[in-house]
Amino acid sequence: MKYVPDATADRGFNDDGTTDRESVDSLLSELDEYAIEQALQIVESGAEAEITYLTVGPDDAKEALRKALAMGGDKAIHVNDDDIQGTDALGTSLILAKAIEEAGYDLVLCGMASTDATMGVVPAMLAERLGVPQVTFLDEVKVEGGVVKGRREGDAATEQVEASLPAVVSVTDRTGEARFPSFKGIMAAKKKPLETKDLDDLGIDSDAVGLSAAWSTVDAATARPPRSKGEVVTDEGEGGVQVAAFLAAKKFI
Repeated sequence: MKYVPDATADRGFNDDGTTDRESVDSLLSELDEYAIEQALQIVESGAEAEITYLTVGPDDAKEALRKALAMGGDKAIHVNDDDIQGTDALGTSLILAKAIEEAGYDLVLCGMASTDATMGVVPAMLAERLGVPQVTFLDEVKVEGGVVKGRREGDAATEQVEASLPAVVSVTDRTGEARFPSFKGIMAAKKKPLETKDLDDLGIDSDAVGLSAAWSTVDAATARPPRSKGEVVTDEGEGGVQVAAFLAAKKFI
């Protein structure tokens, strides 16, 4: 799961091309909430499992972990290191893979993409690094007899896909609404284990991550121009004609 700048805020970039995360509020990525919900449903369906949440981010990312724990689950791991700043998807997948291998796992559940970078490639990269199957962009998820199954909706067809565990799965926003944390869940989350790790704990050289090691960077960014004032049509009996002329001029009709 990822701690991201609020998608409704006026987001921008720092001078080095990294996302400005200081001037706007951040929160748990909405798309990751669907993965959390699916993990909880798998356990509620009878699977004997422990749910561990994992994020890579600054100090405040703990807030996203606490929200996830308030929704349900057992414990959380927070990877936090100053040298991570500016890491791209490749570096992020390396950090996640090392943390997951150390924690132990049967099934890794991810959102389909983050709401800041919206790349959607980290689950596939993660599966490659872990050396396990991937079943991505699922609209429904079931775990039965050591196999994870699900439905993937495409533009031209619907696929039923499955993989033997261990595996990496990403889910879409069509899997069903995520639950809201209850007051009881919020209070319980304060007592659930939340472990913090850095790069040294994971055996990762700082030269392998960060902006200097990134394979993809932002060279330049231009702010979105302010919205221009709309054209007002005063209807004095010819309003319909004026609107039609305006639409024709814009080649809408």
